[in-house]
Parts: sequence; structure tokens; C-alpha cells
Amino acid sequence: MERTPEELAEVQRVHDVLMKAMDREIWQIAELMVGKRDDQLFGETEFALRDKVLRMGRQALEATINDRKKGGTKAAALSARTAAKTRVLSAGGSGSS
Repeated sequence: MERTPEELAEVQRVHDVLMKAMDREIWQIAELMVGKRDDQLFGETEFALRDKVLRMGRQALEATINDRKKGGTKAAALSARTAAKTRVLSAGGSGSS
């Protein structure tokens, strides 16, 4: 996807915000990987890595939201889609009375 110079500047700014927010987690991942032998990378280490990556995703969302609240972004926030209406069935039957 081609970006305008303004968009590229915004991407760089958001990248910097995200990297600052996640620097500690990235360091901890590097320490985790260096401290394990090949035969220790899966299992417990794998789950610890997954936890850290999920935490990084949360941090990315939080940092982006906080940055937008501060007025740091010029891009408009997109609204989320409305959830589809679900049909509720009673516990005792087919859903009709």
C-alpha cells in the first residue's frame, strides 16, 4: 500500500510511540530466548513467549488510544462495526413459545 509523505510521517510517529511502549517487553523476550537451549524453546517457554506477545498487543492498543486522546494523531479513529443481533433461545426448547 502506497502512503503519502504525511501518512509515512504518521506511521513513523506511531511506530516510535509503540516501540517506546513495548521496549521492556521486547528486552524480556530477548532475555527469555537467550536463556533457553533449543530443547527448551517449546512448552513452558513457548507459553511465556505467547503471554508476552499478547501483552505487547494490548500495549499497542493502549498506546495508540492514549496517543489519540492526547491529540497526537491526525488520522480519524474508525468506529467499530455494530455486533450482529443474536437470537436468544430459552434453555427449555426451540425458541418459540
